[in-house]
Amino acid sequence: MAYRKWFLGLLILCFSLVSLGFAEDYDLQYFLSKASSKAEELSKKEKIELLSRIDRTMEQAQRIQMKLSQVIQTEEMEIRYQDGKFWMSRLEKDKASIQTGLEQIKLLKEKPTYLVASIILYKTLKDLSADFNTYNNVPSFSALVGDLAPEMELWADPVFYKLYLLPIARSKDKGMGKERPQPQKEKKLTTQGKKP
Repeated sequence: MAYRKWFLGLLILCFSLVSLGFAEDYDLQYFLSKASSKAEELSKKEKIELLSRIDRTMEQAQRIQMKLSQVIQTEEMEIRYQDGKFWMSRLEKDKASIQTGLEQIKLLKEKPTYLVASIILYKTLKDLSADFNTYNNVPSFSALVGDLAPEMELWADPVFYKLYLLPIARSKDKGMGKERPQPQKEKKLTTQGKKP
């Protein structure tokens, strides 16, 4: 009898572990397939997970930006002074962009239909992906940047743009179309003036 209880407990434990293994994994590949298909809008859970994944990507960009700054400042790489100043100015601009992106993600988690925040986040992702692609083209930086630049570009354009930004813009546009009054035609005023 005790053997059956033990076996039944082990069986229940196995099934519960298997069910956890089949939970949906919202990774980049999942969202790319969703963006390439003619799928309907994302669910609320998917939108939150999308923002969480982009948040993790932004945090990874922040770590890489800090590491690049540290490498340049501590002169671990042979970079001329002028080049170092140039790269540091670019990295400072990226630091501000990353902060802006993280703030927009926080805003979108609170207000998921906020169009301005989603546009700013999209622009930030595109700018950062371009900058990190530039860093990736510098041989001494490419080892630190790795695959972040193309990954960030994929998060920005097909995924965030198609699955998050466009549906919000379409819903705002439909909402504005109903409330927007038709412009009135201007009447031409004829002035009858006396000729001097």
